[in-house]
Amino acid sequence: MTHTAAETPRGPKPQRMTAGRIGLYAFLLVSAVFFLLPFYVMLVTSLKTMPEIQHGSIFALPSKATIEPWIVAWSKACTGANCDGIRVGLLNSFEILVPSVILSIGLGAINGYALSFWRPKAGNIVLTTLLLGAFIPYQVFIYPLVRMLSFVSLYNTLPGIVIVHTIFGLPIMTLLFRNYYEAMPADLFRAGRVDGGGFWTIFFRLILPMSGPILVVALILQVTGIWNDFLFGLIFAGRQHLPMTVQLNNVVNTTMGTKAYNVNMAATILTALVPLVVYFVSGRWFVRGIAAGAVKG
Repeated sequence: MTHTAAETPRGPKPQRMTAGRIGLYAFLLVSAVFFLLPFYVMLVTSLKTMPEIQHGSIFALPSKATIEPWIVAWSKACTGANCDGIRVGLLNSFEILVPSVILSIGLGAINGYALSFWRPKAGNIVLTTLLLGAFIPYQVFIYPLVRMLSFVSLYNTLPGIVIVHTIFGLPIMTLLFRNYYEAMPADLFRAGRVDGGGFWTIFFRLILPMSGPILVVALILQVTGIWNDFLFGLIFAGRQHLPMTVQLNNVVNTTMGTKAYNVNMAATILTALVPLVVYFVSGRWFVRGIAAGAVKG
C-alpha cells in the first residue's frame, strides 16, 4: 500500500522524555498554577455567601454557588455615596477607551510609516525624543498636564483624558510600527512611488493592509493599558467620566459594616473581563505580530 505525500508523516520523530524536558514541563506547570491560583480564589470567592467565606477555606469550592454577589457588584454596590454598582463606570471606560485606542494606534502607525520609509529630516531626533519621554515616570508629567489642560478648559473632561492617553501611548506605538515597517521589503514602497503613489495613497492602499499582525499587537497593548489605568482616570477624567477601575476602587474601599469579599471579587472580575476577552480572542495574532518584527530593533 502506497502513501500519498499528504499522508506521509513529516518532521522529526517524538523525542524521549529527558530530564530537561521534564524540568521544562514542571516549570511551566508551576508557572501556570502561580498565575491562575489568584484568579481561582477570586472566582470561587465571588460565588460564595459571606457566612461560608468567614467559616470556610479560601481554596474550597462553594458548597452552594450563588450569583447574588455578581448582581450586587454590577448594579447595587456602593461607590461612595452612590450605590449603583460598577455598571456606571462601564460606559465611561468605553467612552475613554475607543477614541484613545484609535487615535494612539492611528498616529503611531503614521509616525512609524513616516520614520521608516520617508525618513524626514530630524526623524531620528523625533524618535529619540519620543522614546526618552516613554522612560520618564508618568508622575513627573501630572502637574504640568493638569495646568496645561486647565488652561485650555480640558481638565476633568472626556476629551482631556483621551488626549492624555493618546500622548502617553504614542512613544511605544511609534516604536512598534516603525520596527515592523523597517522589516518590510523596501521594494514595495519603491514600486508604489514608481506607480505615482503619494504619502497617504501608499499608506492606506499598500502599507496599512499589510499591517494586520502589528495592529493586533498594538490593539492588545493599548486596550490593556488604557482599560486597566487608574491614575490618569482618577486625576483627569472628572467625576462624570470615572472609569471602571476607579469605580472598583470605590467599591472595595467603601465599607459599611462587614466587608463583602464576594462582592469585591465579583466586581474585580467584571472590571477585568474586557482586556481578558480581547487577549484570548486575538492572542494568536499577538504572537504572530511579535514574531513578525514587532520588537526587532
